[in-house]
Amino acid sequence: MDITGRIALITGSGQGIGRGIATTLAKHGASVAMADLNLENAIQVRSEVAQTGQDSIAIKVDVTNQTSINRMLQNVVKKFGKIDILVNNAGIIAAPGWEEREDPTEKDWQMVYEVNIRGVSRVTETVAPLMKTQRYGKIINISSGAGRRGSTHPNPSYNSSKAAVISITQSVALELAPFNINVNAICPGPLWTPMADLISYRRGNLQGLLEAMTPREIFDKYVAENVPLGRPPLPEDIGNMVAFLASDYAKNITGQTINVNGGSVMN
Repeated sequence: MDITGRIALITGSGQGIGRGIATTLAKHGASVAMADLNLENAIQVRSEVAQTGQDSIAIKVDVTNQTSINRMLQNVVKKFGKIDILVNNAGIIAAPGWEEREDPTEKDWQMVYEVNIRGVSRVTETVAPLMKTQRYGKIINISSGAGRRGSTHPNPSYNSSKAAVISITQSVALELAPFNINVNAICPGPLWTPMADLISYRRGNLQGLLEAMTPREIFDKYVAENVPLGRPPLPEDIGNMVAFLASDYAKNITGQTINVNGGSVMN
């Protein structure tokens, strides 16, 4: 999975899955642009990437704001001259305070739509013209196992947004295939991240488990009961799949959605 010399732009790369993707792509030889709403987090990840010896840049971006996205693109092109790999990873579970609510609100739906759906499409639409000119590109969208099947967890707004990411992936793959651009998606399974902490807290809060169990213990119990392999994937596991899809080994794979979930969802 040698991607030496490639330039990767990763949204939402200041923590969790995005951090794992950034550090893993750097280990496989890519230079990395970390873009995140929380610039301090992105800067911290940049220090980790620096330990691999790869060049990098940390950028603040709000994927709900086109001006911010345009500025991100300009900064990456100014630094590296091109973008070979785009990873649309930025995403939210719901509006702030969701972990204390039983039912989603209109604000949850609005924010999830703007970040998880329009954020993916905005960034893709902004970067795609550059990749068309290059006649080369790899776009990897991070969906979720929650987008594969209906469930009460995390919530309908999040689940449907991740299903939309799969549909966007297929449509854009058809659109960009003539330009030698591969577009695929990854569905991570349950893995321990700040988002999983919120999900586990909410599950424990609604089920009255928090007095007896910590969010991490609730998460581990869920994994033991729902993941056939009995272990959660790590952010670096998602990073390795991104590296594979960004490499020449995957040159004939496009429009696909791949599960990395220990068998929790099979299709």
